[in-house]
Amino acid sequence: MTKPPRSYGRKSIRALAQPQELITPTPDLAGVWKAKVITLFPTAFPGVLGESLTGKALHDGLWQLETVDLRRYGEGKHRNVDDTPAGGGAGMVLRADVVGRAIDDTQKTARGRWPIIYLSPRGAPMTQALMQDLAAADGVTLLCGRFEGVDERVIEHYNIQEVSLGDFVLTGGEIAAQALIDATVRLLPGVLGNRASTEEESFSDGLLEHPQYTRPAIWNGRGIPAILTSGDHAKVAAWRHDMSKKLTQARRPDLWARYKSKPDTDQNNGE
Repeated sequence: MTKPPRSYGRKSIRALAQPQELITPTPDLAGVWKAKVITLFPTAFPGVLGESLTGKALHDGLWQLETVDLRRYGEGKHRNVDDTPAGGGAGMVLRADVVGRAIDDTQKTARGRWPIIYLSPRGAPMTQALMQDLAAADGVTLLCGRFEGVDERVIEHYNIQEVSLGDFVLTGGEIAAQALIDATVRLLPGVLGNRASTEEESFSDGLLEHPQYTRPAIWNGRGIPAILTSGDHAKVAAWRHDMSKKLTQARRPDLWARYKSKPDTDQNNGE
């Protein structure tokens, strides 16, 4: 009879079959959201994720980061990870067998709902709704592309979701991966400390965030709108909501159209 893995506090200790050199030394924390990043540049992490609130939360064990060096799964003496495109063309493509081995090893320790995402300019745009969904998962595995991309068979075989940072092309997926992790981690319980911060910001209700002000009361001849210092919380809330609508309508017609189409918005209640 196989004994279940022993748990020491929040650390879940288990024996792994893959070589020790392929394992990130940080032990898993039981029940903690984790990002696994498959990349040719593991030293690019944590990068900005190690700073400010995300860095503190990482240090405090509120989330975990594991980098997987794709080069270790490469072919031959030189650990080749790519080859020329089938059918000809410029650039190189990450090999299916190399990426497949990396994914298989990485997913061995994934538990529960654990999507795999490929950072790609042809993917669906990152949205707040996506980050909220990922924050509710047990973790995520991010595949950072390079060169001309990844062999399509890998994407099909593992049912990988493609996600884009925007309508432009980067040299690789590492920057996009850090943006996705940052936007997700800040939604995890205890990271920001103030739940209201995530409820009132841009995109939380389909609108852009209202303008913000603080001291000094007068700066370069510009004052803070009087309503914000009136002490009337109902009027302040109404002003902020109105400004959010005006900004969204002016700057993001796509979001504004989507907001107006919702059956429960004030736009459809005669406002």
